[in-house]
Amino acid sequence: MDIKGIMRHLPHRYPFLLVDRVLEIHKGERIVALKNVTMNEPFFPGHFPHHPVMPGVLIIEALAQAAGILAFQSADMPVTENTVVYFVGIDNARFKKPVTPGDQLRMEVAITKNMRGIWKFTAQALVDGQLACEAELMCTLRTVE
Repeated sequence: MDIKGIMRHLPHRYPFLLVDRVLEIHKGERIVALKNVTMNEPFFPGHFPHHPVMPGVLIIEALAQAAGILAFQSADMPVTENTVVYFVGIDNARFKKPVTPGDQLRMEVAITKNMRGIWKFTAQALVDGQLACEAELMCTLRTVE
């Protein structure tokens, strides 16, 4: 899935769209997506000027956005301007390696449960095959007015 397909599934836009490409998607199972981290990111001038590091909360957000795409695809829910995915929970987040400009964040997210409209996932962010972050995420799909 290219950026146009991603933008059809997520309401996020620059500077908050954190998924650049989807490499694999298996409905009801898993997604593999990429985020190319560049020095042009709006957070690097302040985090940190002399040692730029991608904030952990944004790594989690990127994983949540990939999970949202997977949930929409798996639910076979029509994606319209009135459908959104809400990030509703995070457990057991761990940060193992800093993510810096020039890194490519490979996000691997798998569905563990879908019950009463709440989707649960295991998620990992890797850089060059090394674990940078892992977490358990939850989201829900909603139609808004």
